[in-house]
Amino acid sequence: MRRLLRRIGIYLVAIWAAVTINFFLPRLAPGNPAEVVFARLAQHGQVNPAALKALELEFGVNTTDPLWVQYLNYLNNLLHGNLGVSTNYYPTPVIDIISQDIKWTLVLLTISVVLSFTIGTLIGVFMAWRRGSALDTSLSSLMIFFYSILYPWLALLAVYVLGYTLGWFPFADGYDLSLTPGWNLDFILSASYHAILPALTIIVSTVAGWMLTMRNSMITTLSEDYVLLARAKGLSSRRVMFAYAARNAILPSVTGLAIAIGAVVGGQLLVEIVFSYPGIGYALFQAIQSQDYALADGILLLVIVATVVMNLIVEVLYVLLDPRMRQERSA
Repeated sequence: MRRLLRRIGIYLVAIWAAVTINFFLPRLAPGNPAEVVFARLAQHGQVNPAALKALELEFGVNTTDPLWVQYLNYLNNLLHGNLGVSTNYYPTPVIDIISQDIKWTLVLLTISVVLSFTIGTLIGVFMAWRRGSALDTSLSSLMIFFYSILYPWLALLAVYVLGYTLGWFPFADGYDLSLTPGWNLDFILSASYHAILPALTIIVSTVAGWMLTMRNSMITTLSEDYVLLARAKGLSSRRVMFAYAARNAILPSVTGLAIAIGAVVGGQLLVEIVFSYPGIGYALFQAIQSQDYALADGILLLVIVATVVMNLIVEVLYVLLDPRMRQERSA
């Protein structure tokens, strides 16, 4: 329990550092969000100059209070779920935009990570069981090739070959724009069809990492005494492979999951940009293009906090899977 509390403390410090950096970034960036919206409104007609002061209050532009007072106000707004107002989608609050886009990202991320982890782990188990065979050698080389490919490059290749040239899959938007979003069969099928290429890109880019990790760990585990004893007892190969070897060999993969989640999230943001997928990655790209600092900072803060929380969940999961950790805690 003490170790878990210590890890939670470290993660809280990481979140505090991310929040602090997020506070200073927009203040170091050039320009004033209130002036940007004021200039945009002025293009469509006469605007009262007094409206600039009101916009500054709404966007939290404060040039009179000390920096530490602004920092405390910023923390208070975060605790109340106030991430500011988007300049690009004015007057929509940032939290509303993120709430709308995060659903697409979570669905795509969950499906991609679960499939990639499952497929890569199973392939790694069978390759280690048949290590040295022609299948093991050729598949390992192929996986290393895919592991070295960057997310954006593979996404662009998928767009050109499978989307543009062959026309098998759509390569833009998250659904058919002629449909109305809702829980109906047509929309669900359209959204699933549009998600195939982005999900396939993420799976192909990450499955090799899980496979190589599981294969190497499995090879080491197969030489352990308890595995040799299980074989000597005449247990079936399937039971030895999964109940004895794979069960213990998967622990490093679970640990690596905590580290890989951050890389997968970052890669997915780039994939969403390439496919114009309506998730927070594409929203972040649009925010940077339009200098919408409030929306960009809100998305970056969300990604950092979500990554830290997922790492904590993996830490707890590792304790549940590894009996040695439970014995250490009880001792």
